[in-house]
Amino acid sequence: MKQNTTMSRLNLLEETRYEKVPVTVYHDQHEASRAVAQRIAALIREKQAKGEKTVLGLATGATPVGVYAELARLHREEGLTFRDVITFNLDEYYPMKPTAPQSYVRFMDENLFNHIDIDKANVNIPDGTLPLDQIPAFCLEYERKIEALGGLDLQVLGIGRTGHIGFNEPGSAPNSGTRLVTLDDLTRRDASRDFGGKENVPTKAITMGIGTIFKAREIVLMAWNGKKASIVRKAVEGEISGEVPATYLQLSDNVEFVLDQDAAQDLTRFGTPWLVKDCVWDTALTRKAVLWLSENVKKPILKLTEEDYNAHGMAQLGVNRGPVYNINIDVFNQLQHTITGWPGGKPNADDSGRPERAAPAQKRVLIFSPHPDDDVISMGGTFIRLVDQGHDVHVAYQTSGNTAVWDDDVLRYMEFAIDFSRSIGHDGETLTSVYEQMRTFIGEKQPNQVDTPEIQNVKAFIRKSEAIAGARYAGLPDDHIHFQALPFYESGKTKKNPVTDKDIELTMELLQKVKPHQVFAAGDFEDPHGTHIVCFNIILEALRRLQAQGEAWVKDCWLWMYRGAWHEFETHEIEMAVPLSPQEVERKRIAIFKHQSQKDRPVFPGDDEREFWVRAQERNRETARRYDQLGLADYEAMEAFVRYHY
Repeated sequence: MKQNTTMSRLNLLEETRYEKVPVTVYHDQHEASRAVAQRIAALIREKQAKGEKTVLGLATGATPVGVYAELARLHREEGLTFRDVITFNLDEYYPMKPTAPQSYVRFMDENLFNHIDIDKANVNIPDGTLPLDQIPAFCLEYERKIEALGGLDLQVLGIGRTGHIGFNEPGSAPNSGTRLVTLDDLTRRDASRDFGGKENVPTKAITMGIGTIFKAREIVLMAWNGKKASIVRKAVEGEISGEVPATYLQLSDNVEFVLDQDAAQDLTRFGTPWLVKDCVWDTALTRKAVLWLSENVKKPILKLTEEDYNAHGMAQLGVNRGPVYNINIDVFNQLQHTITGWPGGKPNADDSGRPERAAPAQKRVLIFSPHPDDDVISMGGTFIRLVDQGHDVHVAYQTSGNTAVWDDDVLRYMEFAIDFSRSIGHDGETLTSVYEQMRTFIGEKQPNQVDTPEIQNVKAFIRKSEAIAGARYAGLPDDHIHFQALPFYESGKTKKNPVTDKDIELTMELLQKVKPHQVFAAGDFEDPHGTHIVCFNIILEALRRLQAQGEAWVKDCWLWMYRGAWHEFETHEIEMAVPLSPQEVERKRIAIFKHQSQKDRPVFPGDDEREFWVRAQERNRETARRYDQLGLADYEAMEAFVRYHY
């Protein structure tokens, strides 16, 4: 038994040898959040049993929300008391009123403090209302209060995409204390949705320093979802550098990174496990490794040699499934079989090596588009190809997209409506009155203030008219264009309502009406708005419920995921690649151009400043380029899909 335990430890050390801090990976963020909350609760109870106070360092942002919800539940249902807890928050924007929707005072109240029995006198958050000349003294006093209490027992951290902890941006010193800092441009872009645009995000913040954080007796850094995977790898496996402040945590003996599977996916033991351990070489892992090897040594798949395998940690694969040339041929054939010019299946053809079924020759197809332009941006070429090849194609726009229209466009369209109304003999008085109210509201509008119902409607109508134009250009008749306006989205705010049965029931009704053989849905879960994954889960639940009800057509309905608006699938993930000719790339571009309100500069561009048509075109060309470099045919562009088995 002792020998087995020793071997297990040695195996774990080998598997994690690239990792310079302890890392715990959970299945998902909910499981991880509960674990962290239980750890905090255990600390509070342990200290209370000794008659001692617990001093916590707390973070804000989306990452700790689940932890705070679980702590509130433990208080409500299991009697966890916070009467002996003192808290210090990491940071606050400057300037910032505590009543502002974006303030961390309000965030902490809404997510934790209003739901527990903490004494508000024990709550400490940097003051964003101070005159500039009083900030240095405040920061020194903040440090003094922490030290007078014996320091932080446990510090909770998130991590920003610049690698910042708190608001310690790149360039921060490892011994820095609480201070006023200037925010990185990427940090401000990431916050832009909360503020109604980057221009409204404060340029400065008050933050605890890295030196202050370092003194905590325990430090727990949490990260969820694939958007954090790249920076997590740098923080965990990279060299210590001021360019990635979180790497300073490698110097601490008291730190632990708590991740979900998506945030951990780039760590060596998950991303390229053959470099650190013996692997079970199934088809998927073999394909991933061979494509990785091909890209790293810059050789087409069929030119990879045994020396290449041995020099890059893949000798075991060569021994187990070799000779390596046979492996190369097998993987090459797999990749070649993903390429098809017939996304709905090729009629009267052998489909054993094709991604889609040949029968029925003409399929009913339902394309779901979370926002009104995701369909043409992400799969516009395939959309047009499906119509051209005679399939019965429908498109469903799941949300109105009304938060992503500039206020100026509302006034412009209203002015057009007034002029048109007068041109056909109406006086336009009602329209003029509404227009004046809109103009007054917009002139006084605060960042992220909810629009009036009339403005929301005009924004929705703008996006609806553009979606109709795009779908018509793709070849659809009007009765095949569906607008769901799912209720979860229609809050008028960037923060949406929870999904309800109504969202699922509306989707079930449409699915039942069309009875599709193919469903295409957005699988780009790194969409910074979060709308894609919500919409995907609604579709998935609707299909599962219909399946449970015994609807026979669901058994023959294949669900394909597309990407492209924000990211693209990795090559090893792709199961269907639809090549586009130069003419089809042009047609797709024109379909995207129909969405004029999103052209030039959309309201919420994310961290990619390029126009959507440029993003889509370059991502499609990059997919084709990767296939070409792997030794396959050289196409102008490719749209990629992955099948989801539900």
